[in-house]
Amino acid sequence: MRKLPPLHALRAFEAAARHLHFTHAAEELHLTPTAISHQVRQLEEILGVELFRRYPRPLRLSSAGEKLFPVLRDSLDRIAGAIEQLSVDGRGDPLRLSVTMAFASRWLMPRLPDLRRQTGLTVVVEAEDRVADLHASDIDMAIRYAERPNSDAEWHRLFPDRIVPACAPSLIENRGQLSPDQILALPLLHYRWKSGSANAPSWERWHALTRAEAALPRTIQTFSEEIHAIEAAVAGHGAVLASQHLITDLLNAGSLILLSDISLPGPTYWAVLLSSHPRRDRLESLLNWFRQQA
Repeated sequence: MRKLPPLHALRAFEAAARHLHFTHAAEELHLTPTAISHQVRQLEEILGVELFRRYPRPLRLSSAGEKLFPVLRDSLDRIAGAIEQLSVDGRGDPLRLSVTMAFASRWLMPRLPDLRRQTGLTVVVEAEDRVADLHASDIDMAIRYAERPNSDAEWHRLFPDRIVPACAPSLIENRGQLSPDQILALPLLHYRWKSGSANAPSWERWHALTRAEAALPRTIQTFSEEIHAIEAAVAGHGAVLASQHLITDLLNAGSLILLSDISLPGPTYWAVLLSSHPRRDRLESLLNWFRQQA
């Protein structure tokens, strides 16, 4: 006979360990932070070990918590997957795909008909810039834009990116590539990089890379979203440094022109999924389609 602690205490610990935050765990499980704290304390008393280092803050897992968390997380994922397989057939249900708003608008939308025709899959696109929690949501796969994977799921490399300068043809007389100094003399558009990374693309970094003689550039307009900066560039308001993958279709259509082959390295696009997903065969089809696009 298995000797297990109460399931509610295990769930409370797993959610708290995943978020490293009692309040966020409480929101996920529709409980109060006090209830989460009590249930975790109950589990610690049953096991006779501390699962968290509560002080000094921020909250951290203890060595015992680090051993228990991945086993419990993966087990709960498998249980949820098995229940989903039993409760619904699942073959005709759409897959829920989490992507950023820029990737959805500029890259995925034009290719959705091809995705349906070539794979037979129906996909619900969940466009949001916040990172999806695959363990605590109904998202089946996420496309993430990151320099390197972390350990929360399976990460599959799709395609690397580079950040290139581009503008509308109406902004310049000569459609050939310009010198760095000529490019930096154009009206420059900027957008805030969501990750806050020190490697965020900027005209200052591009200026340093090119070793241009022009003074440090000043942008004429800053946007909160990359997609809005791209749209402003298409409208002829200025030059933009943008993901090559996001503006490929605009370059091919002639709405934007590439100003230089000098580019900044960009993060990589990754497909992220849970190894315990019950519809693994369908996710493999979706993953293979993305790889073919690369």
